[in-house]
Amino acid sequence: MNKFFSAAPITQQWSVAFLRIVVGFFIAYHGYEVFDAAKMKSYTDWEAFKGSSFMPYLGKGAEFVAGVLLMLGLFTRFAALITIGTFAYIVFFIGKGKFWMEDQHPFLFVLLGVFFLFTGPGAFSLDSTLFKTRRTGY
Repeated sequence: MNKFFSAAPITQQWSVAFLRIVVGFFIAYHGYEVFDAAKMKSYTDWEAFKGSSFMPYLGKGAEFVAGVLLMLGLFTRFAALITIGTFAYIVFFIGKGKFWMEDQHPFLFVLLGVFFLFTGPGAFSLDSTLFKTRRTGY
């Protein structure tokens, strides 16, 4: 019980890994729309894109790639930068910066991207396998 109320982390790396995998799934799920031509056509009709098909495909493609990379724990900090950039663009350019009301969902992805940028992938990542890093705090 003392450990519960202490400031020391409890299974920190496992918790980070769980959060990374779940968040990566959600981001990839949002980006999966890049494979749905009808849905992508509806995005090109938005005022923010003014008939351009490039930006919606770039954004949804970036979401899909970042989500898959986060799920795998592969190039996690790079995936976090993609997440931050993509969702910050959604919040501040498409949503006009109203993150305290209408754009809370994408802004939370920005904050989670910042979290993974600073913490790294946690346990169960391909980063630790490829780069032979040893994580502490399991």
